Amino acid sequence: MKNTIQQFLREEDGVAAIEYALLAGLIAVAIIGTVTTMSTSLKGVFTTISNSLAAITTAAA
Repeated sequence: MKNTIQQFLREEDGVAAIEYALLAGLIAVAIIGTVTTMSTSLKGVFTTISNSLAAITTAAA
């Protein structure tokens, strides 16, 4: 029984899995933040393009 407990305490498989899960979570948060920031910037770019095209079409008509 004592050997089983010592072996359980020495195993690091669970610790490594938790570390990988935390790392994956951190990467996911970074990706979500980047995509959110980029989507806001892209929305501004497409709005500017749309307004420019609308002005050109109105002036041509």
